[in-house]
Amino acid sequence: MLHTIIKENAYQDSVVLMLLTNKISTIAGVNRVSIMMGTPANKDIFGSSGLRTEELEKASANDMAIVVDTDDASILDEILTEVDAFLASQATKESSNETETARTWDKAMKLDPDANMALISIPGTYAASEADRALDEGLHAFIFSDNVPIEEELRLKQKAHEKGLLVMGPDCGTGIVNGVPMAFTNVVKPGNIGIVGASGTGIQEVSTIIDRLGGGVTNAIGTGGRDLSETVGGITMLDAIAALDKQADTDVIVVISKPPAKAIRDKVLALLRTISKPAVTIFLGEKPTYHEENLYHAYTLEETARIAVQLAKGQEVTATQTTIDVPNISFTPEQKHLKGYYSGGTLASEAAMLIADALALKEGLIKQDGYILKTEGHEVIDLGDDIYTQGKPHPMIDPEKRIAFIRDAANDPETAVILLDVVLGYGSHEDMAGQLAPAIKEVIAKAKEAGREIAVIGTVCGTLQDPQDYNEQRQTLEAAGVIVKDSNNEAVRTGLELVGHKVEDNDKAIQKVDSETTAPQLNASDAMLDLLAKQPRVINVGLKSFAEAITETGGRVVQFDWRPVAGGDAKLQKVLQFLNSYRAETADVK
Repeated sequence: MLHTIIKENAYQDSVVLMLLTNKISTIAGVNRVSIMMGTPANKDIFGSSGLRTEELEKASANDMAIVVDTDDASILDEILTEVDAFLASQATKESSNETETARTWDKAMKLDPDANMALISIPGTYAASEADRALDEGLHAFIFSDNVPIEEELRLKQKAHEKGLLVMGPDCGTGIVNGVPMAFTNVVKPGNIGIVGASGTGIQEVSTIIDRLGGGVTNAIGTGGRDLSETVGGITMLDAIAALDKQADTDVIVVISKPPAKAIRDKVLALLRTISKPAVTIFLGEKPTYHEENLYHAYTLEETARIAVQLAKGQEVTATQTTIDVPNISFTPEQKHLKGYYSGGTLASEAAMLIADALALKEGLIKQDGYILKTEGHEVIDLGDDIYTQGKPHPMIDPEKRIAFIRDAANDPETAVILLDVVLGYGSHEDMAGQLAPAIKEVIAKAKEAGREIAVIGTVCGTLQDPQDYNEQRQTLEAAGVIVKDSNNEAVRTGLELVGHKVEDNDKAIQKVDSETTAPQLNASDAMLDLLAKQPRVINVGLKSFAEAITETGGRVVQFDWRPVAGGDAKLQKVLQFLNSYRAETADVK
């Protein structure tokens, strides 16, 4: 039976509510529970999971809605006690935090008149209007929020470009601004390599391998995954390349993208051919056959990092040949399939690309229901896809969904290899390896009882400086029976060779390319160069955990204690957004 509890004017950010949901779900007698703010979008999520109730309709966007499925109504008092205790602990934690807090933009800008970036991590319905206000205040915008319409993304990026500002996102999960982490980011040593990426875990994989190879990063500018679409046109990518080319501390530029629109890819390459610094590109899904003078084309994220470090150290760029040490595992004749369950979308895409290459697959590469590849018994899933995260924690935080997939795959007598990633850094689980290890031990033992061996192969995306212990995470996985490799590329190739397949690498010589695309003429603004040259001063609109990471690494932050305006009414918000924009334009004229 469903029971609804509404806590009025008890706004909490989504991470806090996800952690609270996990805590309440452990109470004996709770079949299911969902705790979210009472926004229209969240009510739809309640409905899609069968938890929408009549009482829920009364909740406003500032009300916390708790819907519990239980056969024992007597536990509701215990649930309320646990909720209140959890919220009280959060309040105590916030009161001990020395970060300055504002409830309005005017107050936030008064607390730090020199702020130059807004980090926005609120529900996507409201993100565009806050990004608009940030741009009006002269701030660059880092938009972690997803579910922002692409038309709004285009409008915001055009506005930013005209103002000489950068919009990173929407759905931008990773960034490093002069050593300060934005959102889900690893702690990477400083250096002379600048990264621009339409890919979150792509940036993380490349930057962490750079770190472990002895290199370092100046800035890593996330653009959001749609930036290189026909609609958006690569606005942020192009502006960021122009800025990194002028940024004094950057000697090498790395460009990372999931499959882009061809016309936009060609425009990016045309610009890279005109800049003064050597560059490395990876467009996932493409298998380059050549390099160009001062412009190198990689196939895997690991190769991208290796070339970047060679260039950064002034070394000759040499071919990257991945040597695989194939473990001794005996499969039954039926065991032929690889199953990949990833928390990182780009790592999942790379795995699917390599599997499709080795197996010469003509079909099966898809983007539906979280699947990146599904064919002939092989499958690769991005568990960070919206279908798995609506109203639930991201798999970098919560292992529950991945554990369920691992168990299902291990029960399939045709599964030979299970691939997985553990992504470290700010925002990720403090001990994801420890969370996954018991289930991994269980499935390996269960397969052995059934007369089968199963290979679980993983990689840890991280550095020795990350909040989690990189070596300890590796050791925990190895103790559970995981074959741990140094990169996702190496892990996938190991799995492929175990089932009798191999990825062939191209030898790439330097070629001259006559481009038919005219390079855009771009000038990096003073505001862009200033952002990349100094530690940022941030107005953090949303998740408080992001503010903590900024202050820990020397950045300055004001916490914007955001609440939905106009009671969450979308039409009234648009009116307020128009009035705010009008006010800003009037002020500019004066």
